[in-house]
Amino acid sequence: MSLDTAATKPHERLAEALSSEMDQVNALIRTRMASEHAPRIPEVTAHLVEAGGKRLRPMLTLATAKMCGYEGPYHVHLAATVEFIHTATLLHDDVVDESSQRRGRPTANLLWDNQSSVLVGDYLFARSFQLMVEAGSLRVLDILSNAAATIAEGEVLQLTAARNLATDEDVYLRVILGKTAALFSAATEVGGVIAGQPEAVSDALFQYGEALGVAFQIVDDYLDYAGTDATGKNVGDDFRERKLTLPVIKAVAVADAEERAFWVRTIEKGNQEEGDLDHALALIGRHGTLAATKAEAVAWADRAKAALDALPEHEIRTMLVDLADYVVLRIR
Repeated sequence: MSLDTAATKPHERLAEALSSEMDQVNALIRTRMASEHAPRIPEVTAHLVEAGGKRLRPMLTLATAKMCGYEGPYHVHLAATVEFIHTATLLHDDVVDESSQRRGRPTANLLWDNQSSVLVGDYLFARSFQLMVEAGSLRVLDILSNAAATIAEGEVLQLTAARNLATDEDVYLRVILGKTAALFSAATEVGGVIAGQPEAVSDALFQYGEALGVAFQIVDDYLDYAGTDATGKNVGDDFRERKLTLPVIKAVAVADAEERAFWVRTIEKGNQEEGDLDHALALIGRHGTLAATKAEAVAWADRAKAALDALPEHEIRTMLVDLADYVVLRIR
């Protein structure tokens, strides 16, 4: 599969196969983000929701429900739920990270203020619970509410771990299992649950989503040190924000005293000078940590594909397998 061949991009094939359902999801999102009394809510929400993202997470819910033979209306509600949870976390993340740009556009907290971003994020969380309740399934409510709690837990863990050089790969994995993979796995699992599939099927879908989410985040962290304009990543953002991600964690683990002092100054203490990013890239290159990070992403993508082996043949299953491959193909 070539990264540059549009016809082979699995998320685009999924979007085409699910276009009717995605239209319904988008319509429901626009309806539910409205507010009669607080016009700032749809203003802030529309700025992020309509920023041109791939809508990957809600597509995963639609895809797994369709693959499992679901014929009711509530997969649309659950897909919108997933997108609202995701959007709420982005609004909160941009405040916590003091970000000024997302997807090439100014962040909501920059255009409005931190208070608006936090409160509109809270509103979207509330809307997401309203939507998930409408599906009438306690199991679905359990999965998605647990995911929301796990995401928040992962974000809080990241706060304490991100700038601490004692953070190891086990802690890093716990962070991304929470802040990223939890919503991927919930998105895929609820598709099987709403379709009334046996536990073995919904568990396989959970395992797929979780592994895909881990691979997705590892690749994202890799690209921060090796991205290009084509990948949409600005090299060094994580370094400048002093985020301790996998490429740096691996470099710190094998650092000598001089190298460790550099990481303490730039990451723990935040005393960054001109040329420090280049030096960080040189250290990462010297120890081969990008190659090791890539290998871990590939292993998680393989794990995602293996989780689908238990499911029957289906054109969407093939697209989901290809999607796992595509996630790591973003690494050149």
